[in-house]
Amino acid sequence: MTFVTLRASFLSKNLKIRDYNGAAMQLCSFSLPDQDKKSFGIVREHGVVDLGLRFGAACADLKTFLSRSSLADLHAFHTMPIDYPFSAIRFLPVIENPGKVFCVGMNYADKRKEFAETLDAPTLFVRFADSLTGHDQPLQKPATTQEFDFEGELAVIIGKAAHQVSAANALEAVAGYSCFMDATVRDMQFTWFTAGKNWPQTGGFGPWMTTADVIPDPQQLAIKTWLNGREVQNDTTGSMVHPVAKIIEYISAFSPLSPGDVIITGSPGGVGKKRTPPLFMFSGDVVEVEIEQIGRLRNVIA
Repeated sequence: MTFVTLRASFLSKNLKIRDYNGAAMQLCSFSLPDQDKKSFGIVREHGVVDLGLRFGAACADLKTFLSRSSLADLHAFHTMPIDYPFSAIRFLPVIENPGKVFCVGMNYADKRKEFAETLDAPTLFVRFADSLTGHDQPLQKPATTQEFDFEGELAVIIGKAAHQVSAANALEAVAGYSCFMDATVRDMQFTWFTAGKNWPQTGGFGPWMTTADVIPDPQQLAIKTWLNGREVQNDTTGSMVHPVAKIIEYISAFSPLSPGDVIITGSPGGVGKKRTPPLFMFSGDVVEVEIEQIGRLRNVIA
């Protein structure tokens, strides 16, 4: 069996793709290595419909599309046949070059207990675009660390400008949701959050974005993480101390949010640093994050 066949088989068994009767969909960013091309598209059961091909240079990527068009404009493309099978594409981060990536730390009840966190306000830090990588792409463990930890998280993709919005209206700014592996260099994180979170290709982001109309309440999603097939995190987004709407309200109070910006909403308990003995990721390990109604993100540690 070839690598392409194996990869296609894995994708078909594990991505858990759904069609939504034309009313909602899942969107991914991808490249075509054989053509040196990048694009974005609608995810179907066996491949993708290339939207960059349809919209041309005016909307060549998902971030640009969100800033210029409406998700409702995609309904006409939802039933089209695929342009490429999964075996022909390479997944990119859902938003490859976000303007802002805000991350929320210590946002699940069990995680706060593990780290003895008592601060009431959201703990915020940032990631940079070059720290992101796509589904089925390597996560790069820095050679200088032996404490490369896992944190499975829900990612929120902003679809409309939001500045000083209330929590009551905050979800109107959301385009969709994705999975995120916030891999962390623990021995540097405790000096400064940002230092432990911004090594190149340490943030797995994907496999795609499920549009927000599929998920009217982001606080009712099961979230799980596996390391080498072993379940290491299992919680629901209902355990967030600061729910998605409140996070958007808090951030937008001081920083205007734009289409394509991303908010990473925090990790449940069970991280490797607080286990006895500690459990960290090393070259060859496989880490996966699955979130209900979205899918499963998979990365191999390099």
